[in-house]
Amino acid sequence: MIKVNYIENDGTKREIGVEEGVSLMDAALDNMVPGIDGDCGGVCACATCHVHVDPTWIDKLAPMDATEDAMLELTDDRNESSRLCCQIKATPELDGIIVHTPEGQH
Repeated sequence: MIKVNYIENDGTKREIGVEEGVSLMDAALDNMVPGIDGDCGGVCACATCHVHVDPTWIDKLAPMDATEDAMLELTDDRNESSRLCCQIKATPELDGIIVHTPEGQH
């Protein structure tokens, strides 16, 4: 199991064990992490699984593609650490990753 740390907007931390290959969005939905909606089901067609990846982990992620970049333009609080967690798969290299959920998904 890969450990994923979700930090909610209010500072609440949830550490969840995620099977390799599962998206961080699916893991969040399966564990009812507040702040992750996943309205499109994880096909990168919305931005309701927007997270801010902790800066210490951002360089360990696969590069963002054009579709994800376009979807992130729909978010209210995009920054350099913004990603869609439907596009992040749990891998051993990401064991311990920290992602912050926004106040809300828009």
